Amino acid sequence: MKILVLGGAGYIGSHTVSELVDAGEDVVIADNLETGHIEAVNPKAKFYQGDIRDKKFVDSIFDNEKIDAVIHFAANSLVGESMTNPLKYYDNNLYGTKVLLESMVEHGVDKIVFSSTAATYGEPESIPILENDKTEPTNPYGETKLSMEKMMKWTGVAHGLRYVALRYFNACGAHVSGEIGEAHSPETHLIPLILQVPNGQREAISIFGDDYDTKDGTCVRDYIHVTDLAQAHILAVKYLADGGKSDVFNLGNGVGFTVKEVIETARKVTGHPIPAVISPRRGGDPAKLIASSEKAKNILGWKPEHADLEEIIATAWKWHKNHPNGYAK
Repeated sequence: MKILVLGGAGYIGSHTVSELVDAGEDVVIADNLETGHIEAVNPKAKFYQGDIRDKKFVDSIFDNEKIDAVIHFAANSLVGESMTNPLKYYDNNLYGTKVLLESMVEHGVDKIVFSSTAATYGEPESIPILENDKTEPTNPYGETKLSMEKMMKWTGVAHGLRYVALRYFNACGAHVSGEIGEAHSPETHLIPLILQVPNGQREAISIFGDDYDTKDGTCVRDYIHVTDLAQAHILAVKYLADGGKSDVFNLGNGVGFTVKEVIETARKVTGHPIPAVISPRRGGDPAKLIASSEKAKNILGWKPEHADLEEIIATAWKWHKNHPNGYAK
């Protein structure tokens, strides 16, 4: 199959491209490099630089390449930024997806796997979170991702498009080779922030609140290795190629770790004391976010291979230790 990966120079996109290439698929990448990195582009994939809001650019790819399916990672994804600049998220995430779907319909491309998020659920009513739980996002990022899902649903009703939306939790880790990894600016994810301490880039890690109703008072999250996420996208493409109907799947390990447990595991992996400082709670942080991934396992045949937190952090540390400034030389 020839698969178009939008946002294929980004963190999860680049790992998915790597797995697709290893599986022998023909991969085309489109990325505007706003948050992606040219160094993360797989040399075995064909690369187009441009923006999915540019209809001529998107049309040119479908005109030039015989695309069988699309994997869509091209979106802004910072919760805090979405609160202060919501229109940026509506412009890129929603308008960009509208342009993409128009072009797909016009070119007869009817399969798309979409990188959604646990932020579509908002404050969970129960743990673990199930796909049919209510969706009430608490920020524009989650709201736009949910709207993107609904845009695909109604495009499917009108035009026969089939989609899989993968709602996932805390993506983390790096490719086992150490060649590609996580590089955001600014960095907002917990594990890379923790690893900045042993890398000499910050003196301590902040814990935002230690008075939650959890076993040690700190927030519980479901951490999932980026390569396991990548494999789920590939399985979802295969599911659609085999005639599967549109659907939504959670992706997580089904196991929650507290912030303190993640820090303690990082201390063990790095051999560094990693001082931690208790800071006030952040607004909108749920105490617990844990996914049920039973549906993805049963229907897609997905099985996380890197669920061990120590292994996840070890792969991240291998990358960050050798790339303290990300892809920047």
